[in-house]
Amino acid sequence: MSTSWQRRAATRPKAVEAAALALLFGCTVSGVLLTRAVMSEPLAVGPGIALSAVACTALRWRSSRPLHVLAAATLCTMAQGALGYLLTPLLMGPLLIAQYSTSAQAPRRTTWNSALTAAGCMVVTGLFLTSFRDSLILSIVNPAGWVLLSAAFGSYIRVRREYAAARADHADRQREEETRHRVIQERMRIARELHDVVAHHLTLANAQAGTAAHLSRTAPDQAFEILGKLPETTAAALRELKATVGLLREDTDTADDVTPAPGLQQLPVLVDACSAAGLEVSVTVEGQPRRLTPGLDLTAYRVVQEALTNVTKHAATRTAQVRIAYTPHYLTLTITNEIAPDRPMAAPGSGRGFGLLGMRERALSTGGTFSAGRRPQGGFEVACSLPLHSPDESAAP
Repeated sequence: MSTSWQRRAATRPKAVEAAALALLFGCTVSGVLLTRAVMSEPLAVGPGIALSAVACTALRWRSSRPLHVLAAATLCTMAQGALGYLLTPLLMGPLLIAQYSTSAQAPRRTTWNSALTAAGCMVVTGLFLTSFRDSLILSIVNPAGWVLLSAAFGSYIRVRREYAAARADHADRQREEETRHRVIQERMRIARELHDVVAHHLTLANAQAGTAAHLSRTAPDQAFEILGKLPETTAAALRELKATVGLLREDTDTADDVTPAPGLQQLPVLVDACSAAGLEVSVTVEGQPRRLTPGLDLTAYRVVQEALTNVTKHAATRTAQVRIAYTPHYLTLTITNEIAPDRPMAAPGSGRGFGLLGMRERALSTGGTFSAGRRPQGGFEVACSLPLHSPDESAAP
């Protein structure tokens, strides 16, 4: 039932306003009648009711012209006091409502200036205009106190509204900032994926082409064998690019068109591709292999892939070692390459690329650690430690 009345009130604001003013007028008339009942001498009721009607009618414009309505209500209340009516809260109802509306809308300084002016008018009425001087509390203190109390309540409501608006504005800005942060993070993630895919496969294709050109005269059969594997490298690049770009597709695209993200299970294919490019990679697995979450599996694969890509591009030696260690709580990846005894080695990632930076960001995003640098005995080492979480744990809320 209450919901039905609220719905009706929301659709008929003018009717609700008229009903509220009529109820207020009834309360004000009861204040006029109360004064007549307590006064020893007979008092005319008509002027008091007329002034109450004027004050209640003026309240219709309290939202657009609060100060003008407050002035009109104050003058009507002073006139009722001068006619001998007792200034009770019932009789002062229009004045109190006008003061509340002014305080709830006007700035703080205007609020209290108007409240002190209205309270001063009540004091002047009690001292000089009213004939009811038996008690200073009833004729002066009570009217002024009710005006100030109404102003304080209106100021409190105004502050609450301003605070609520400020909180809503802050929440909107925070949501926008969070959305912007998520967009940036997603762009960085896709950029890392594209960098790893393009850099790795193009590096392998370039190495294969260079090796084939070098062997074309001395070992043409081996050169043709390497060139035969070159389409496989480019096809793998296209597949991974399709899977990565699939992240940017619309929701209407089917999931069947997107290739699953690679993981450590594709490590033999990666090793074969590196071998075709002239890099011999040995893989050592320690501990009991565990099923990894998709995100952790992709991170581990990309770290190994990028480290081998850096070896292919920068290292003078043509061998690399990959060590994968499973412990109860961590997956440790170590990729090293020995330095050739007769050739200096350029540190992988020592240029202006983003290989080491991307690997570090991937490791830190999973809560792991990452380090890379030259080894004391020569060569370069990339070490990464990733925390292990079972797929069931990662899916739990």
